[in-house]
Amino acid sequence: MEQRITLITLGVTDLARAKAFYEALGWRGQEVQETVFFQAGGLGLVLWSREKLARDSGLEPGTPGGFGGIVLAHNVRSDAEVDAVLAAADRAGGTVTKQAVLNEIGFRSGAFTDPDGHVWEVAHNPGLPLAEDGTVTLPDFGAV
Repeated sequence: MEQRITLITLGVTDLARAKAFYEALGWRGQEVQETVFFQAGGLGLVLWSREKLARDSGLEPGTPGGFGGIVLAHNVRSDAEVDAVLAAADRAGGTVTKQAVLNEIGFRSGAFTDPDGHVWEVAHNPGLPLAEDGTVTLPDFGAV
């Protein structure tokens, strides 16, 4: 298996609400057959019915809103942008679960959940600089 992620699909309980939330953050997507696709750098973020996603994966849907053991990260170019994204998420109907602080590793980060409880970290980590197109290339941590 090649080391690659091409799509991240979030199971949502209300597609219109989820789409409106991400659009309020400035994302632009396309809705096709009750599925919303957003281009997110070099990968796609997809919104799809939580029930259908679970069934398609051979699982039961479970209860939405609990911590699912995964956090999506959105790195930004400045400390001020961390605060701006958290404020935008709050205005759009998300829940800020951690105000921006200097974390134990030494960079500024905070977190929010979208209306379906999917967790997003927002961080400015100078050790992971963003290219002009928003992509990140991990450094050789062995050389640090």
